[in-house]
Amino acid sequence: MHKQSFAAIISELPKTLILGSLPGDISLEVNQYYGHPRNRFWKMMFEIFETEFSEDYEIRKQLILQNKFALWDVAHSADRKGSMDVDMKNVLPNQIDELLNEYPTIDKIIFNGKKSEQLFWKYFDEKTSIEYISLPSTSPANAQFSYERLLKIWKNAII
Repeated sequence: MHKQSFAAIISELPKTLILGSLPGDISLEVNQYYGHPRNRFWKMMFEIFETEFSEDYEIRKQLILQNKFALWDVAHSADRKGSMDVDMKNVLPNQIDELLNEYPTIDKIIFNGKKSEQLFWKYFDEKTSIEYISLPSTSPANAQFSYERLLKIWKNAII
């Protein structure tokens, strides 16, 4: 099944770009980044920025924008049965170099999981002006990390 990523959510002067691999099936169904109800991304971001949690996607996007983040996926599209990253084939990357050129304020890239990092290094070169941080995936499939452990790791990278 051919699947496609969403457009980037990007603030006016972003400092940090968070990159996933490709939205899972539930995220695609609800047309939202990290739309699976058990994905821990949004809960963590609200907690990191000490903001009351909301399930409203518009409020979630505002949290990203207000804190000078950009949110995107490495893959623009890929063939994948189901939602598992290991099943991705025929990946076409997003135009990340163009985004970085358009937004030179980005000085940090955070990879949400190993697959996004692997895909990034397959298609893009390192820029010395950018700090790269690989973090454990917020996906419910990453059950080896408790919420508390994941939150601590992510908070240390973001704050």
